[in-house]
Amino acid sequence: MQLPPTLSREQVRDIDRRAIQEFGMSGLVLMENAARGTADILCKLLDRDDVTTDQVTIVCGKGNNGGDGFAIARHLDFRSIATKIVLLCNARELMGDAAANFAIAEKAGISVERFSTPLDVAQFDRAISGSAWLVDAILGTGAVGEPRLPYGEAIERMNSSKLPILAVDLPSGLDCNTGVAATRTIKAADTCTFVAAKPGFFIADGPKNVGTLHVVDIGVPRKLVESALQASKIE
Repeated sequence: MQLPPTLSREQVRDIDRRAIQEFGMSGLVLMENAARGTADILCKLLDRDDVTTDQVTIVCGKGNNGGDGFAIARHLDFRSIATKIVLLCNARELMGDAAANFAIAEKAGISVERFSTPLDVAQFDRAISGSAWLVDAILGTGAVGEPRLPYGEAIERMNSSKLPILAVDLPSGLDCNTGVAATRTIKAADTCTFVAAKPGFFIADGPKNVGTLHVVDIGVPRKLVESALQASKIE
């Protein structure tokens, strides 16, 4: 089987930076495109599955991966899908585009359940129970090593729930460059990654954690992606 072209975390980060600085794109626009594309795929998964509820629970960290999750929640809510946000930090810790999308989600009336460290495991289990799908929007491509609390606890409980999980950009806990999984790493049924697949998805622990891979176009200029892919071939 021929694998799709891949880009490392550093290359994708550079594409995002250049799209914003050189092409004048907004980080909020890129996040919006990522969220819309992920919501489209999740809706197809809901249609495909024989589920008794369309409740989707989105578990969010404090970084831009969480920001993607807040925007995904809004897109699902607009499509009349019952949606809940589980927030694993104090909302005051959110910054930039993540904070902006959280504020929009709150104003839109989307349900938010807040957690802190240490994680109240019983409350968390209740928060995610009854969901057709869980969405992992906890950690992004920049995270390495063991997930800190309460993220690690949440990952463990999500895996234990046996509910299908859609990972946003990558399964939290997986190193997207090396494919090495932390002790607590999301075992996704599906993963929506942005711009291009990452090399760690196909090596080491990657294949058993990523599930079915979907590459989502977030609207960055094609010439940026092609130049990065060409550079990868030369290296």
